[in-house]
Amino acid sequence: MNILITGSNGLLGQYLVRDLANEGYKIIATGRGNNRLPEYAGVKYISLDITDKAAVFESVENNKPDIVIHAAAMTQPDACELNKEQCRATNVLATAYLAEAVQKSGSNIIYISTDFVFNGKEGPYTEEDTPDPVNFYGDSKLAAEEIIKQCNTRWTIVRTVLVYGNTLSGTRSNIVNWVKDNLEHRKNIKVVDDQIRTPTYVEDLSKGILLIIKNKAEGIYHISGKEILTPYQMALQVADYFSLDKSLMEKVNAATFSQPAQRPLKTGFVITKAEKELGFNPVSFMEGIRKMYP
Repeated sequence: MNILITGSNGLLGQYLVRDLANEGYKIIATGRGNNRLPEYAGVKYISLDITDKAAVFESVENNKPDIVIHAAAMTQPDACELNKEQCRATNVLATAYLAEAVQKSGSNIIYISTDFVFNGKEGPYTEEDTPDPVNFYGDSKLAAEEIIKQCNTRWTIVRTVLVYGNTLSGTRSNIVNWVKDNLEHRKNIKVVDDQIRTPTYVEDLSKGILLIIKNKAEGIYHISGKEILTPYQMALQVADYFSLDKSLMEKVNAATFSQPAQRPLKTGFVITKAEKELGFNPVSFMEGIRKMYP
């Protein structure tokens, strides 16, 4: 089976390439610029600008993937709020190009979405809850979901929450590294305690997508961690794991920060559907930290 992955240089993309290649799938990895992936057997890398419709069509037509996993996106809410046209081109138009290409080729598509499609008033959310984004990033991801739902081929939408983990090559900031690095340098930090999430270890997300492929699962799935935590509670666990000084952390609320994009306060996911139908079983947040820093 051939699988084309967009965003293969990103955190999730790197784990998808590794895990799917290790399962024996032939991978067409695509990303912006040069290949930043480790070497794996059966993996071909293509530099691809997903906002270039002709390039998207050419990549799908030439490689004839059985499945396209669309993981590439503009994911920083503030950047999306300040650069709406770029966000729309990357998150919405590019998804439309891929959707059109897979319908033409007959490929199936798996689209990676986010908890930010919800307003955060009544989380954690199930797959049946009604989306209602509070920022432009969430708007763009919901618009892309609607495009995917119109595909006349098999489609799956995977929503996830606050993904953390170490990249396999290169570096990427996440809440674990941010807290660790600041406290190790004796810097005071302010951490929000009035938002809730179900933080997701990147390997769990990759494994969840592999389970979707193996089960030929269709529709919407919430794939995240199962612990409901505030960022401050996450930071406490990071400090405990590394035996760092928690007095450097100040508990604050979201109103403390002036940010271009509003954040939903209470998201997080109910993952019962993924547990029952896929056998999905994520690690705890502390175990995720341990896997990052054994």
